[in-house]
Amino acid sequence: MDPREQARLEHTVSDGVAGVVISNPAKRNAMTADMWRSLPGLLERLAADPAVRVLVLTGAGDTFCAGADIGSLREPGSRAQELAVRAEEALAAFPRPTLAAVRGYCVGGGSQLAAACDLRFAEEGASFGVTPAKLGIVYPSSSTRRLVSLVGPATAKFLLFSGELIGTERALRTGLVDEVLPAGGLDARVRSFAQVLASGSQLTQAAAKEFADGREDRDAYWSEQARGSGDTAEGVAAFLERRTPLFTWTTEPAATTATAG
Repeated sequence: MDPREQARLEHTVSDGVAGVVISNPAKRNAMTADMWRSLPGLLERLAADPAVRVLVLTGAGDTFCAGADIGSLREPGSRAQELAVRAEEALAAFPRPTLAAVRGYCVGGGSQLAAACDLRFAEEGASFGVTPAKLGIVYPSSSTRRLVSLVGPATAKFLLFSGELIGTERALRTGLVDEVLPAGGLDARVRSFAQVLASGSQLTQAAAKEFADGREDRDAYWSEQARGSGDTAEGVAAFLERRTPLFTWTTEPAATTATAG
């Protein structure tokens, strides 16, 4: 088999940005069982890398991810769904900002992964769908709640009940995506915005991510971190001196549990 046709997750780290690419060209970047298995470990390694300040998830070529490889659904019992949920939850818990860059199909398991990112940018012409009703699969409760938090109950039910695909206009209007870019404009926008995120205070971002994801028991922790970080003083000084701030606080392992139980 041509190595370029193998199903795998590729990754790079450059200028503070980790890029994770879903690559399975023969099947529109469908996620195989091995790809689902490998994602949590890859995310753990990237989270432990102090050079990583932002993570961008995308698909190889002109498709984000067409879902789970149907072959993976032959895993015994509910094993296939367990693998997908574990990968999705690992992505949602990644301790730094995450951005899904979507072009082409973002369907089924692909939509789970995109929804697990903090933000989603899409290129015009992308298609989104949540398709368990077409396969007789019970969509996981955690995935359903995450979808509802993005688009609301009515749109979540529309997507889950029908399995129909929606375009970027409706995805933007319902909150499934945050920005829609014209054809050819996605990569440049993602690069520039990733640098905006990479230059921000990790202290602010980590606390905001926890609070936005529903955690309510860490106010005292984050107040203590803010007092001892020096980031606030640096941010104010940089603003007054009209220069780029050099924030120094970095995510600690104890601060990486970003979602409430």
